[in-house]
Amino acid sequence: MFNLFKKKSEEEKLQEKYEKLMKEWHKFSSINRAKSDEKYAEAQKVLDKIEALKK
Repeated sequence: MFNLFKKKSEEEKLQEKYEKLMKEWHKFSSINRAKSDEKYAEAQKVLDKIEALKK
């Protein structure tokens, strides 16, 4: 209940974005290979940002 007004950290926002992109990547993996590769590349960029924040 108290987390209702808590702002998310940059890392939490990026983690959610990464998870969303990976779900989209999985969905497109059997339908459209080019779109799948695009989503995976985006997810990797987000993951790199997450790792940079941890350092």
